[in-house]
Amino acid sequence: MTSHTYQPATVAQRQGVSALAALLLRLHFYIGLFVGPFILVAAVTGTLFVLTPQIETRLYAAQLFNQSQGAAQPLAAQVKAAQAYLGEPVRLFAVRPSRQEGWNTRVMFSQPGLGDSESRAVFVDPVSLQVKGDLIVYGTSGTLPFRTTLDYLHRNLMLGSLGRNYSELAASWLWLGALGGVWLWWSARRRTRAAVAPRRPLTARRLHSLIGLWIVIGLVFFSATGLTWSRWAGERVDLLRAELGWITPSASMQLQPAKGGEEMDMGEHAEHMAHQHRNMGMDMPMPAAGDPARFDMVQSIARAGGIDAAEIEIRPPRAANQAWMVREVDRSWPTQVDTVAIDADRMVITSRADFADFPLIAKLIRWGVDAHMGILFGVANQIMMAAFGIALTAMIVLGYVMWWRRRPAAGSGLAPLSEAFMRLPSAQRASVGVLAILLGWNLPLMGLSLLLFLLVDVLRWRLARR
Repeated sequence: MTSHTYQPATVAQRQGVSALAALLLRLHFYIGLFVGPFILVAAVTGTLFVLTPQIETRLYAAQLFNQSQGAAQPLAAQVKAAQAYLGEPVRLFAVRPSRQEGWNTRVMFSQPGLGDSESRAVFVDPVSLQVKGDLIVYGTSGTLPFRTTLDYLHRNLMLGSLGRNYSELAASWLWLGALGGVWLWWSARRRTRAAVAPRRPLTARRLHSLIGLWIVIGLVFFSATGLTWSRWAGERVDLLRAELGWITPSASMQLQPAKGGEEMDMGEHAEHMAHQHRNMGMDMPMPAAGDPARFDMVQSIARAGGIDAAEIEIRPPRAANQAWMVREVDRSWPTQVDTVAIDADRMVITSRADFADFPLIAKLIRWGVDAHMGILFGVANQIMMAAFGIALTAMIVLGYVMWWRRRPAAGSGLAPLSEAFMRLPSAQRASVGVLAILLGWNLPLMGLSLLLFLLVDVLRWRLARR
């Protein structure tokens, strides 16, 4: 009795595994054939981006560095030198003071025609006040034009919002293609592990599989971090983070009027700052908000308030009821991304967001994004990301070599997706269907492209039968 009840269950399980393997194999084939080109472009452009910071530094050495000797001029004088160079009323956006001796200050302006996260940076020698350059810079990292072009190629193929769909499509399928490939390798290994066979040569198929096994964790990492700043899936990620309380803390720039002359507490630095500003003559009426004369005072308040990174950015308020913002922009290790909001009229810090107080998830997201960009651990991070990118490129090329060699009957031995799906046991079929709906909702481009896969699959199957 035991034998009769056990044997049918084992056969059913084997049939279920076989049907699932056929489904994953067909899906893996379509991911490689149709999404592979997008993943390949993302891998190549991403590798170029992480390998070129040193090249960019050499290309723009004249703008970035100076040979001046002596004490730096006040920030107010540096800002005025940049404004005089432009000679036109352009809104002052931010200032990045010289990080160390020999580096120029960036005075950044907003102007019509620039893209999102772009600004016009005038590079000023902090000692001589000579203008050393005028370039468009991008993002928090302050990327210069050479690498900005590579960044746009990686992000959207230089096609704007429409082009962002390419990178999101690649990121949406990359993790599933990688994990599906591992499952297929493991399934094939289980079927053949009992057989004793001579050592096989290192064919394109074996090399494709080995590379995939070596870099699968990196591929899942690339996919997850890439989706966090994608267009459609990124919105779903933001909603999920909000629901789970994984929001990255930020300093409030909104100023609240003091009650009865009360000033907000600056903590242990309050007495020191008050004494310092009296010595600087800052008990006199202050200039208007956003005036260059306030940059030095705001910087000194931020430094006394714990902003100690070499690389900082100072932003004047955009409206009368907003605070000045001073933030650290050094995303290498150890990460320094603290932010403070400063009321320049009362000379106090009104709000702050310190990285040390971030929730663990917010820290992991910050580190993940910075590692993806190759800046978290410096050169070591660049080498690791480039190695993953080159390996992914090689794996995709090997996949196309495999397809090309078998192209007269490409996929002829594989069941169509719909047929493989229907061969699944009912429980697996329901699970796969629910999973597909959930993934299609949270990763819209994956859902849309999956429908296209099914359409192509059915049409090809019907043409083959005819």
